[in-house]
Parts: sequence; C-alpha cells; structure tokens
Amino acid sequence: MDRLIDAIEAVGNPSVVGLDPTPQVVPPSLVDALEPEVAQEIDAADLPAERLAVAYMEFNRSIIDAVVGIVAAVKPQIAMYEALGPAGMDAYTVTCEYAASRGLYVIGDIKRGDIGSTAVSYAAHLSGLDSGDRNGNRDLWHEDAVTVNPYLGSDGILPFVSAARDHDKDAFVLVRTSNPSSDEVQECLLDDGLHVYEHVADLTEQWGEGTIGAHGYSRLGAVVGATQAKEAAGLRGRMPHTFFLVPGYGAQGGTSADIVPMFDSHGSGAIVNSSRGIIGAWRRDDAIDPTMGVEEILDVVSRSARKAAIAMRDDITSALAA
Repeated sequence: MDRLIDAIEAVGNPSVVGLDPTPQVVPPSLVDALEPEVAQEIDAADLPAERLAVAYMEFNRSIIDAVVGIVAAVKPQIAMYEALGPAGMDAYTVTCEYAASRGLYVIGDIKRGDIGSTAVSYAAHLSGLDSGDRNGNRDLWHEDAVTVNPYLGSDGILPFVSAARDHDKDAFVLVRTSNPSSDEVQECLLDDGLHVYEHVADLTEQWGEGTIGAHGYSRLGAVVGATQAKEAAGLRGRMPHTFFLVPGYGAQGGTSADIVPMFDSHGSGAIVNSSRGIIGAWRRDDAIDPTMGVEEILDVVSRSARKAAIAMRDDITSALAA
C-alpha cells in the first residue's frame, strides 16, 4: 500500500471517488447531446449501449479532471460498465487508463473470487497479460488494486496476493461491508465465539504477511463499511498491518465521525469512498438544462464534483484532526 499512502499524503486527503456511472447519475442531456456523434460511427443495433458508454467516458473524464490534486484515488465499479457489454468494458478500461495518466491511484472494484486456475486468470487484472517477449507483461486493465471476495477461502485470494507482490499492486478483501443485509452472513457466530467477519479479518491479516511495506501495511487491504462504526475500533486492533478501504460514507449514511476509528494513531491506515455524493453532485445544483451543449454540461458536472470532493476532504480531515 506504499504508493497509495504516499498519494494520500501528497494531497492531504484520505478519500477516493467512486466512478459508478448509471443512466440515473449521468445527465440524460449529455447522452442526448453526444448521440449524433456516436450514431455516425455505430450500427443502429449497437447504439443504445454505445451512446451510454461514450457518455460514461466523457462524464468520467470530467470528474477525474475535477478531482485531480484533491483526492488520491478513484474507484470505478466494473458492474456499471459490464451492464453495457463490450462497449461498457471499453469505457471501463479507458476510464482506468485516463485516471492513471492523470496520476491517480486506480482501485478496480471488481469483487472477484474463485478457485484455482480461475482465480489466477482473474488475478491478471493485476499481473497483466504475458506478452511472451522481453517487453514483459502488458497491463490491460490499468488498475493499481482490485477488490476480492474471500468466500472461497485462500484459493481465491492467494493468486491475487502473488500477482500484487510480483507487479507492485494491491488488493482489498471484503471483510465487513456496508450493505444492509451483510449481517445475514458476516454477523454469524462461530464455535470459537468469533463472528464470521472477525474470522475473515484474521485471515486477511494472515494472508498479507510477507508483503508489508515501508509504511507498515501489507499489499492486502480490507473493505470495511463506514456504516459498521461499532466494529471499526475492534477491526483496527485485529488488523494492524491491513489498510482499510471504507465505502458507505455520505449517500449510504456513514459520517466522518463513523470512520475515525478506522484510522491508526497517525491518521493513516484508511481511505474513504464516496460515489454518488461526488459524481451525482450536479443534481443538487440544478444547473443543467436540455439546451446545453456537451462542454457546458460537463463544466457543470466538473464544478459540482470538485466542490463536493473538497467538502468531503474538509469534513474527513477535520474529524481526524479533532
């Protein structure tokens, strides 16, 4: 996690913007304004997916440009892009590549988890494709880290740890998530008195051994939701070498006070995600109308996102300082 921690220290802000575009979050007028350009090059049958994919890319570029220098990282959720098929996957990889080109750390929220050779193939998100020549592996995804699901045990995790170690990347294990139904599994009690999420926390700390960097954190982090504040301090104590990715701030109900116990005594050890609160901020400004052109729409999106990202930064850093 050294590169991520260095990036956070450079901007003085432990927050990450989730790039999760949907037809509800992207301005409909942007999709409409871009359609003539898209329609010139695309078959009519492919137009619905392509028009959204192009709008997602332009929307994401405006968000990325707006938050450079304010946040350390972005986190695109691959499901939003996969929903559009091949055009969406192009939009995902272009988004990751563009964010990386602007100096942002990219967390691919892919939540993969499988066994054996399948997990190794999924881990190519980190290792890249072996080009078979002296140029080394080709990075197809442009991600610095990915999220992984531990339900299948070490078979589904260790290939990602190996890929991360060998290619200077990271991974985050789902430990205590922010979704409302997480208690159905994660709160279950085991025979030894631990909850499932505590057992997964211990495993995650163990799986990351041998990859601890200069800042004291391993290459294997943990996803711990901001809405799970009551467990935060206990998890921080159980996982002294595990960096936290914290979703659930803002739109999902998590507050800056909730996330403070997830940081270590130096104010490090965690990065906090907001998606809709940043990328959907233009909806609160009510400044977009159907007569606007593409650049005018993107300008509103960009200004609103920047304002929201600054507000989030100030809220979190004030809470940590206090």
